[in-house]
Amino acid sequence: MPVADPSLDLERRLHSDGARFVIGCDEVGRGAIAGPVAVGMSLVGPGVGAQPTGLRDSKMLSEKRREILAPLAQDWSLHSAVGLATAAEVDDVGIMAALGLAGKRALVALHEAGASIHDSVILLDGSFDWLTPALARPPRVRTQVKADRDCASVAAASVISKVHRDRLMIEADQSLPGYGWKGNKGYGSAEHFAAISSLGATELHRHTWLHAR
Repeated sequence: MPVADPSLDLERRLHSDGARFVIGCDEVGRGAIAGPVAVGMSLVGPGVGAQPTGLRDSKMLSEKRREILAPLAQDWSLHSAVGLATAAEVDDVGIMAALGLAGKRALVALHEAGASIHDSVILLDGSFDWLTPALARPPRVRTQVKADRDCASVAAASVISKVHRDRLMIEADQSLPGYGWKGNKGYGSAEHFAAISSLGATELHRHTWLHAR
């Protein structure tokens, strides 16, 4: 059975309940063994038009389609941003706290671009709020399971953050070749683990995750 395109139904309900803006939020790279974790955000207002045709959760799109849709999603959003936490930070504080760091950095970027953060509700994909503990003055956060699939603002954040992080891993593949990052984007493929065994781990690897394997 085909999955329906994401809609703005929940965003519109949040606007009707008093939110001036809704910030769709999604992460990418949580399960990778190398590279940063990235958090994308897409801010929309009550007058936002229809999302770009074909916009979906990034996991449901080919790399080529994501590359096409990412700039369209950025243009569609009133503001968008991607925050990163490094592999070293994942090692130092753990993945959940690193997600919070990356999300905080994305919010700072939105604020610096002129977004009104405290007039917004953050629509966070999933059932666990990892963002609020990272913020000194958190806005309202609404968690929603499958929001990346069902909510257009979160799908936009998903695509924007996925393309941003993928490009970083492709660049890293050129400076630190041999790990297959152009293809695996830092995730734990058999090729990737074989390269670590042969070449050793790099500063872009999450060393605590390799030791736990």
